Amino acid sequence: MTPPIDTKSRPSVLMLAHAAKPRIELRAAELLPVLEKHVDIVATVEDFSCELPPNVKDYDEIDFVVVLGGDGSMLRAAHAMGYCQKPVLGINLGHLGFLADIQPENLEAMLPQVVAGDYQVVSHLMFECDVQRQGEPSLNVLGLNEVAVLAGPPFAIIEVQLYVDGELVTTYSCDGLIVSTPVGSTAHNLSAGGPILRKSLQAFVISPISPHTLTNRPVVDTADRVYELVVPEPHEGTSLVVDGKVVCQLAAEDRIRITRSKAQFQLIEVHGHGYYRTLREKLGWGGRLKFNN
Repeated sequence: MTPPIDTKSRPSVLMLAHAAKPRIELRAAELLPVLEKHVDIVATVEDFSCELPPNVKDYDEIDFVVVLGGDGSMLRAAHAMGYCQKPVLGINLGHLGFLADIQPENLEAMLPQVVAGDYQVVSHLMFECDVQRQGEPSLNVLGLNEVAVLAGPPFAIIEVQLYVDGELVTTYSCDGLIVSTPVGSTAHNLSAGGPILRKSLQAFVISPISPHTLTNRPVVDTADRVYELVVPEPHEGTSLVVDGKVVCQLAAEDRIRITRSKAQFQLIEVHGHGYYRTLREKLGWGGRLKFNN
């Protein structure tokens, strides 16, 4: 966890809003006067496919980034910032909003808190995913949520070998394998039956997808280790997916290497919006069973 950033009377802010989505563009226009009342918007980025530092003037002078959108927009923002991460305040214009936690109707009340420094910046684990093909580096991807190996067509079980620090752990017979960060634990990992990890933990969770055995269970281990995946006999459609995006088709003996990145996603958390409150509200944890009379 990092201390709150130093704020001036009017912080310099970069605003990210995905203009390709008309609904978000409309809502961003409605929220702009609220933002301008409290902060100086030095630039607005509408194309999330661009890397931010080379395209935004005075990027080093920006105090924090405001993202208007859902968790997908927050994920794209993390990718766009690359190795130059800034604290991010997420305004939820999407659905669940695990990362983009501030509701639009609460923005005007919460912005003065942020300007006054009444918040904390929590650093979240990011990872490097490297692929070695025939012993040579093939690609490198920076990610926030998860790495997934998916069997793909013809949709039969594949074998995925897991190595930790060079030691063979096990060989999974499964439809795929997910290596997730705590931030990603409420995404694909949760859907596959994996555990939820507190977002600030420095750990990975490895979850098989539909494993063909009763003994394979998700495993949690420290982020300080080196994780490697190998698919000895991939299908024609076996793919490597990072943060929901297919990055390559896998060939036999490709070695996928996952390590902690020096980059860390920095999320602004406002007082009263704690982790368990977010889980309770977003996942509908009611605390007791409800029966019909």
